[in-house]
This record gives sequence, structure tokens and C-alpha cells, in this order.
Amino acid sequence: MSTEDLEQYEAEMELALYREYRDVVGIFTYVVETDRRFYLCNSVDVKVRAEAGDSYFEVTMADAWVWDIYRPARFAKKVKVLTFKDVNIEELSTADLKVPGT
Repeated sequence: MSTEDLEQYEAEMELALYREYRDVVGIFTYVVETDRRFYLCNSVDVKVRAEAGDSYFEVTMADAWVWDIYRPARFAKKVKVLTFKDVNIEELSTADLKVPGT
């Protein structure tokens, strides 16, 4: 497989992922961004934990969809993320659910 073929494959996968996102965003309440992933979910809980002088976030989500091009099953009943980095959580409003061009 050439580099060009690989780039074309990844571009097609990214477009398919965006289309899936566009189709499912309306069924979720929250957008959660971590340093490694982007999630849509209907329930989210964040706890700050401290151990041996270090603080980290424990993020628990329910009814989640994961933005990950290489993941075969993007829907998850429950997700738990532990991270030392920032976590961004936004509640979607009905106006936010309009995808441009639809």
C-alpha cells in the first residue's frame, strides 16, 4: 500500500466518522474533551483525586460515543477516564446541534 493510498483511506475514514458524528450528535447532552479523546455523552461526572501530592481527574460518562477513527465500536455504555491534563465539558443546547450544511 502506498503512502498516497494510506492517506486516501484515512481521509475516507475521517469523513465517515464525521458523518456518523453528524447523525448521532442530536441524541447526546454533553461534549467532553480530554487530552486523548473527544466524547459525546448523556451523563458526566468529574472528580478531582489526589495521591502522593499529585492531582488528577476521574471522569465517568454514561451513554457515550467516542470520536476515534480506529475504534470499531464507538458507542459505550460506561466510560471512565483518568487524566492529569485538562478536561473540557460543555452542555449542548438545541441550537448547538445544528450541523452546518444540513
